[in-house]
Amino acid sequence: MTVLPRPSTANQRRITRAMQVVLLGVVASGVVAGQPKAIVNGSIALLITTLPAMLERNYEIPLDPWLGLWITTAVFLHTLGSAGLYAQIVWWDHLTHAFSASLAAAAGYITARAMDLHSDDINIPSQFAFVYILVVVLSFGVVWELFEFGLDAVAAETGLTMPLAQHGLDDTIRDLMYNSLGALVVAFFGQVHLTGVARTIREQLFVSE
Repeated sequence: MTVLPRPSTANQRRITRAMQVVLLGVVASGVVAGQPKAIVNGSIALLITTLPAMLERNYEIPLDPWLGLWITTAVFLHTLGSAGLYAQIVWWDHLTHAFSASLAAAAGYITARAMDLHSDDINIPSQFAFVYILVVVLSFGVVWELFEFGLDAVAAETGLTMPLAQHGLDDTIRDLMYNSLGALVVAFFGQVHLTGVARTIREQLFVSE
């Protein structure tokens, strides 16, 4: 399995700090322009960017530097998209879908691998893990599109503006395609980086057993 070169923890922190500065700018611009959506999205994204450091400090779960950047970049790209790039750059939505899908794939894989490591009765071969990741992401993608469809129905009935919306069948199919791309990236390259995280989580959760 291919192992990607890892950024140092120091470089990860520098990049994260730079993203946080931009997110602060998004929140500030939302306050000045009176845009609640920018304020909410930017604030939530800022909180999520602190998640890797919080897990390491409070729960002693040292995340791979790639995984920390992965989480931070996903919310960063989505927030920039909500701030206007979705409308200005046609492929930005595809990029964020691929990143979000890859995070869902990572979460699903870590959960399954932690269970595998904890119980001798469970054995997840790497070939099955590949299929499992794809199924998890495709299922998540379908549920997400149904959620957006539901928001469209509510908006049509109430006249309210929703933070998410569908843009036709073609857009839905493209979203699912890029979800699959994100899952494939994790299936091919992510397992080597995520197994250590799953092992640490297993030790933290079942340390008293």
